[in-house]
Amino acid sequence: MRAFINHFSFEFRTGIRNKSLLLLNYLFPLAFYAMMGLLMAELNPTFLDTMIPAMIVFAALSSMVLGLPNPLVSAREAGIFRSYKINGIPAVSILTIPALTTVVHTIVVAAIISATATRFFDAASPVNWAGFALVLLLTVFSIAGIGVLVGVISSDSHSTVLWSQLIFLPSMMLGGLMIPSSMLPEVLSKIGMLLPSTYAMHAFQGLAWKVDTGFDPLWSAIILLASGILSFGLAIYLFSWDRHNTTRRAHPLLAFLSWLPYIVGALLW
Repeated sequence: MRAFINHFSFEFRTGIRNKSLLLLNYLFPLAFYAMMGLLMAELNPTFLDTMIPAMIVFAALSSMVLGLPNPLVSAREAGIFRSYKINGIPAVSILTIPALTTVVHTIVVAAIISATATRFFDAASPVNWAGFALVLLLTVFSIAGIGVLVGVISSDSHSTVLWSQLIFLPSMMLGGLMIPSSMLPEVLSKIGMLLPSTYAMHAFQGLAWKVDTGFDPLWSAIILLASGILSFGLAIYLFSWDRHNTTRRAHPLLAFLSWLPYIVGALLW
């Protein structure tokens, strides 16, 4: 337990002291939140109805999809994981502790957004705070799983950027953050159903804001949970201790199984 606490404390401090992680965990999402509050409230007043969940999902994508994978790849490339193995640290801890610290950073940002958006920008507050907390945990769990999985399957930092942007950019454009999914063309709306941000926004609106979302938001919550479990499970299964590891259990493309819940959701709705 002491080793776990020490590792967690080290990773948490790294998320603040490291300039790149500080940017992605705090500065970028909070600056974007302030900009959207100042601009979108004037350009599109209806954005205020979904501002809080949209900015929380954006913060999760920023810290977990853009920020979480690269340190994992860098540590593996530098042989740090091999030294962890020699000292008896299991792969599960190596993957879950950075994810857990990033989740804590994201929850702090979510608390700041939730506490200030209504006061400063007149954004709509949650009606059901218990539902809000549940969806927040499911959202960070599922997106953290994706971030860890990207870090595991990426062969180097360049491929990390590619995979991260392949998830981040469509999530921003088609995931209901800036434009409600109902306003997108049918084809783009269907593509958006393959993204975690879509289900996060749907669950937030249905369970926390009690908005009629067209289908039961509990299914979105279940999909987020299933994706998170699959992502973490596959990340642990595909984990390699360093770039010279020749005992990888399966091909990295197996990671696409983590998208199965989103595919099922897109087919059903």
